[in-house]
Amino acid sequence: MIWSKPSSSSRWHADRWLEPSLGLLAMGAALILLLVLAFLLHEAWPLLSEGDLLHLFTDGGWYPLEGHFGLLPMLWATLAAALGAVLLAGPLGLASAIFQQFYAPSALARLYRTVLALLAGIPSVVYGLWGLTVLVPLIARWQPPGASLFAAILILALMILPTIALTSASALAAVPKAWLQGAAALGLTRKGVIMGVAIPAARSGILGGILLASARALGETMAVLMVAGNVVQNPTGLFEPVRVLTANIALEMAYATGTHRAGLFASGLLLTLLVLALAWMAARITRSAHPV
Repeated sequence: MIWSKPSSSSRWHADRWLEPSLGLLAMGAALILLLVLAFLLHEAWPLLSEGDLLHLFTDGGWYPLEGHFGLLPMLWATLAAALGAVLLAGPLGLASAIFQQFYAPSALARLYRTVLALLAGIPSVVYGLWGLTVLVPLIARWQPPGASLFAAILILALMILPTIALTSASALAAVPKAWLQGAAALGLTRKGVIMGVAIPAARSGILGGILLASARALGETMAVLMVAGNVVQNPTGLFEPVRVLTANIALEMAYATGTHRAGLFASGLLLTLLVLALAWMAARITRSAHPV
């Protein structure tokens, strides 16, 4: 049988259709995002159209039946839980990436990556169930009631740790080997190569992964709902029960009507804007490290 190579004209023909096809797919993704934002804005409009938007952050609390839609306590709880989780999972994820990339034997590194991938794929409700039945009682023995901001931070940290570890490992693996070998040839120790060459070169990928993991922490619902206690109040301590924005939507959407329902959609719109801001920051960091 005689095999013939594809001609350059056929390859050019295929490439000619590839660019517009990818462009249409990208436009479709952007259109879906715009439609989601438009839907959230439309559903929240009965509340947003009442006038001063500051009342969403200055009202004394969340009392929708009395016309008070203060989102600030839940916003602070959401940000505190996400920030605490990132502060815990960030260093641990980076340490895991350094271990599997520079210290672990190849067989152990492959096994470790497989375990991290499995942890990343576990449904959030499973994490929440474990936290409710194991973690919350353990915290309650130390500081009642157990269901608290601290429990939410620990659960979120456990959930985003695999994401940070895997993205950081990928960023470290993308550092050119010649740079590492050159640094070693100059007499740098392994620690010096890692801290002085590998991590600075992979900084954008590591920060981008942390920001994307932060977006997941902001948008998590079930696990936090099961362990945080769900009390609408400003978090003044780690061991106080709190309610995050996502949990508030999940708990009240089933029976909310009128401006109460619009307030829940305003919560969703605020969350979406926060996640979009994080995604934009991640894209800017990546683009600044790899300019076109």
